[in-house]
Amino acid sequence: MSPVRREDQAGHVHRPLSAVHQRPHQLPPERRTDSRRGRRSPLHRVHGRDRGTDPASGGPSGARRGRVAVNDEVVDGELVEDDRLHVVRHDTALIRPDAADDPDAWLPDEVREDIEAGIADSTDKAYKRDFAEYVAWCQTVGRRAVPAAPQTVSHYISHLTRTPRERTGRPYSPSTMERVIASIRTMHSAAGVQPPETKGARKVVAGYRRRLSEADAGHARARKTSPAVPAVLKKALSVVDRATLKGKRDAAILLLGFACAARAVELTLLNVGSVTEPAEVEGVGVRVRIYRKKIKEWQNVTVKYGSQPETCPVRAVRTYLDALAVEGHTSGPLFVRVDRWGYLAPPSYRGGEQVGDPDGRLTTDAISDVVELSMAAVGMSGRWRSHSLRRGFATAALLAKADPIHTSRHGGWADGSKAFQGYVEEADGLDERNPLTGIGL
Repeated sequence: MSPVRREDQAGHVHRPLSAVHQRPHQLPPERRTDSRRGRRSPLHRVHGRDRGTDPASGGPSGARRGRVAVNDEVVDGELVEDDRLHVVRHDTALIRPDAADDPDAWLPDEVREDIEAGIADSTDKAYKRDFAEYVAWCQTVGRRAVPAAPQTVSHYISHLTRTPRERTGRPYSPSTMERVIASIRTMHSAAGVQPPETKGARKVVAGYRRRLSEADAGHARARKTSPAVPAVLKKALSVVDRATLKGKRDAAILLLGFACAARAVELTLLNVGSVTEPAEVEGVGVRVRIYRKKIKEWQNVTVKYGSQPETCPVRAVRTYLDALAVEGHTSGPLFVRVDRWGYLAPPSYRGGEQVGDPDGRLTTDAISDVVELSMAAVGMSGRWRSHSLRRGFATAALLAKADPIHTSRHGGWADGSKAFQGYVEEADGLDERNPLTGIGL
């Protein structure tokens, strides 16, 4: 851009000061230089003898220096010709290139692996299952699955609001639909394709959630597991054959899972060496080194002796460890497969190929089966899953007036956890803290 010359009444030549080395956004609009029109802000004042000379030497200078008043403060400035500048218009839209056209939109294989490692296994499986169902639907209705148009995602989510789930026959919940949307976007990103815009799909979910809430529909509410409190555990343990290796293992799963408020995945990650008895807990119980999956932290949990031998977690896990040692299993996974004949960690095959952990480590589904089958054996009604142990611990501890902060930290809940706060509110409604207690009704 060529500099615009103008003269004042005294004949002095004025040039625009768009080249003053100050960032335009640091000044309010009325003080900025308009480089397109070649005008100066009234508060950009150059202090020097002549803009055509160097104020220090009085001679000519290609880059003239002077004193410039900016934001009411006098600072050193430098003037250069406008045609030397690379001017970026403030009204220019900065558009992110599409991933398919961006030469820099690529990742090495090891980075992709690092990203995948940041996704929980259960979430990864759910995403892949959701995406496979979405692709199958697209093929059925003749829509393009990838790259998906925003309308395709909205259409699919609308379809889910009217379609029961194939596996359960139950309607989809709003939270499941939100996960489906996340899975579609995640799989697009994993394929190096720009994820679709999903505002329309999320509005479909919002309307669906509102309709379900107004109707008080059951599938709009979170499906909670039943709490396995000590009385329930005692009943379930009454039918466990604790003379067998499998029975010893199942008793240890139920009681240690409860005492540590452990998630199924946290129990599967335990090793034989995770249970120790350092000097500071001698006579008190054992220490369990457990990895809290949700908060991604290791925790040392002190598990104390129980008052009743049949429900004591310390006695149960010690008995199980002794039985493992007899079988020569003194390291590796703590909870392992045991077949119907009592053999330890037999290889598991499917279609002629070995599946599962070669060391026999139990899966999260197997942990949940132990809880569910134990409750079914004694005819306990309710929704029993591995999470019943964790919820049962929170419920029992809070009803026993345990400090909520100590309880949540023992169980590895994050401070301020909404899930734990829900347990607190439920417990408050069952004891004297219920506001209806003692009001004379």
